[in-house]
Amino acid sequence: MDILIAFFVGGFICVSAQILIDLTMLTPARIVVIYVITGAVLTALGCYGKFVEFAGAGATVPIIGFGYSLATGAMEATERSGLIGALSGGITKTATGISAAVVFGFLASLFCKSKGKE
Repeated sequence: MDILIAFFVGGFICVSAQILIDLTMLTPARIVVIYVITGAVLTALGCYGKFVEFAGAGATVPIIGFGYSLATGAMEATERSGLIGALSGGITKTATGISAAVVFGFLASLFCKSKGKE
C-alpha cells in the first residue's frame, strides 16, 4: 500500500507541475524554483514533515522534496551550530544528491552530442 500511496502522491505533484507548464507562461526553471521554495516554506511551517510521513518517497523524490531536505538540514544544523549551521546544514544534507546530479550530468555530456539552436 505504501508503494501505491507514494506513486499517486508523486504523480500528483508531477502532474501539477506539468499543468503549470502547459497553462501558464512560467518557464520550467521558474516552476522548479517555486516548488523548491514551497517545499522549504511548508517544512518551516511544520506541514510538509507530516505529509512526508504519509506519502514517503512520493513526497521526497519530486523536486519539492529537495526544498524539504534543504530546510530540514538547515533546521537540524541550526540547533547544533547556530547561524553557521543554518547556512551550511541544507547543503550538507543534500550533498549526495547534488553530487550525483553533477556527476551524471557530466557523464551525459560525454556521451551525448549537443546541438545548437537553429
